[in-house]
Amino acid sequence: PSMQELRHFLKQQLPEYMVPSAFVLLDALPLTPNGKVDRRALPAPDTTRPELAGTYVAPRTSLEELLARIWADILGLEQVGIHDNFFELGGDSILSIQIVARANQAGLNLAPKQLFGHQTIAELAAVAGTNSVLQAEQGLVTGEVVLTPIQRWFFEQEFAEPHYWNQAMLLEVPPTLDMALLSQLVQQLLVHHDALRLRFMRSASGWQQVNALPDEAVPCTRVDLSALSKVEQVPAIEATAAKLQASLNLSEEPLVRVTLFELGRNQPSRLLFVIHHLVVDGVSWRILLEDLQTGYQQLSRGLPMKLPPKTTSFQDWAQRLSEYAQSTVLEQELDYWLAQPRFLVPPLPRDYPQGKDANTAASASNVVISLSSAETRTLLQEVPQAYNTQINDVLLTALAQVFSQWLGTRYLLVDLEGHGREEILPGVDVSRTVGWFTTVFPVLLDLRESDPPGSALKSVKEQLRRVPNRGIGYGLLRYVKGDAEITEKLRSLPQAEVSFNYLGQFDQVLSPDSMFQIAKESSGPEHSRLGSRRHLLEVNALVAGGQLQLDWTYSSSLHQQATIESLAQGFLTALRSLIAHCQSPEAGGYTPSDFPLTQMSQDALDTAFTSIEFEEG
Repeated sequence: PSMQELRHFLKQQLPEYMVPSAFVLLDALPLTPNGKVDRRALPAPDTTRPELAGTYVAPRTSLEELLARIWADILGLEQVGIHDNFFELGGDSILSIQIVARANQAGLNLAPKQLFGHQTIAELAAVAGTNSVLQAEQGLVTGEVVLTPIQRWFFEQEFAEPHYWNQAMLLEVPPTLDMALLSQLVQQLLVHHDALRLRFMRSASGWQQVNALPDEAVPCTRVDLSALSKVEQVPAIEATAAKLQASLNLSEEPLVRVTLFELGRNQPSRLLFVIHHLVVDGVSWRILLEDLQTGYQQLSRGLPMKLPPKTTSFQDWAQRLSEYAQSTVLEQELDYWLAQPRFLVPPLPRDYPQGKDANTAASASNVVISLSSAETRTLLQEVPQAYNTQINDVLLTALAQVFSQWLGTRYLLVDLEGHGREEILPGVDVSRTVGWFTTVFPVLLDLRESDPPGSALKSVKEQLRRVPNRGIGYGLLRYVKGDAEITEKLRSLPQAEVSFNYLGQFDQVLSPDSMFQIAKESSGPEHSRLGSRRHLLEVNALVAGGQLQLDWTYSSSLHQQATIESLAQGFLTALRSLIAHCQSPEAGGYTPSDFPLTQMSQDALDTAFTSIEFEEG
């Protein structure tokens, strides 16, 4: 049979992710002296594509060509074959949102869930619809907006300075950047992205948010630092940035500040965006940066600014979430959240046991670690093949391993952050909607320090797959449903002292030839230093400059730097061990979530595949 016939036959018998992406014809299988297949002696499918499992197969149709261009652009690759696996190319859930947004702009009708279920272009093209029937409001969205779970969480914290809790981006731009065009661009962004015009008011019944009309005044300023030396310019930028970070007022929209720092005729300028976190998140920044590049190019060429059509408004999303919170479907999740034996988790040891009052924002310090570019590439493109994992599975396995070693216990309770743009509401597409969608939910990881790497990965993977709808229901039950008994039950449970957030890959957000690039200087402190921190340890991970970077934030009033550095280095050791294992010949296997239609346990699955391997041998 031909390769195509083999592929077609296997598609009739196996789930898509189990269909080989490449076939290699051999006269005979290499054997060990014991008569078993010598896997080490098997040839690689294609030495010209070492990171991928298969040989490059070019697109055959216009639809496949379109999808291949989108994938290559978003993933930062020169070419993508129709049988290349999205996750083996380094894809993740955040990048899937960007791909869906770009595909929908091109007239396709895709959802992230389809990308997870059909992980190659050949499979995705077969299910991609056209001429989406989704109708989103294209005009100005105004009026009251229901608070979302994460926004309700924010106000429940009662921060000392709630207006000072931002996200910011400092960009390097050409010295020729036109201030008038920049102001026009920012004004159009405020018109197009309705959440940027949200304002918040406190009343006797609590906080409320309203989508206001655009203001004629554009929040753009220019600061001329050209008279200063280069040495003096850096602290001047950072001092002004710090003032801007503290300048927002929740009751006065827009909660956005844009400042252009001019450093001299022949020196690149700096462009600072400060946005309150209540109206923006990590995915939103990707949307805004894309629109910033597109919009400025259009305006600088004398063209009217034209952005892609709006997707479901943040106002509509919040309302639909509020309605979903009252559904019986959501209430069925309650048992899962209450059943976690959180009481088994010991408190984190402290070097300075001074109590919670010592965990202040002012005492926050950081330890930053990273993988090399080669290690990161392996983590993103090779590791997923072994156990059909995603990057969070691997990172959280390493985290659980190092905490198991530190605490001497098998349990780790961690607040896990997700992008929150989950597909739980029919007829909703928020792939190009700006707003704060983040979910935060507790996950109790159960992992023994002695578990071998493969078993550990499979165990954590399955524990994460059991979280209903990627955790979005937890915030709805606790903050939105309005059932006092449920709220109190969830509130009274032991709370996580550790948080983890994988922010995704940022290398593809700004292309190397873009006029906007990430600057090296600090954009200033994004949060007020007054008040308390919620977690004792926060771990934030992202890929930038081709390297996985992890920022470990702790309180210097509670922990010594040496303690956190030891933890962070232990994490790297555990992660490198997992990476090495996944590259070894004995690595590989499946878990129950790979076979959603069966009810097999991990032990039964392992036994079945062991039997198959025995028969092959």
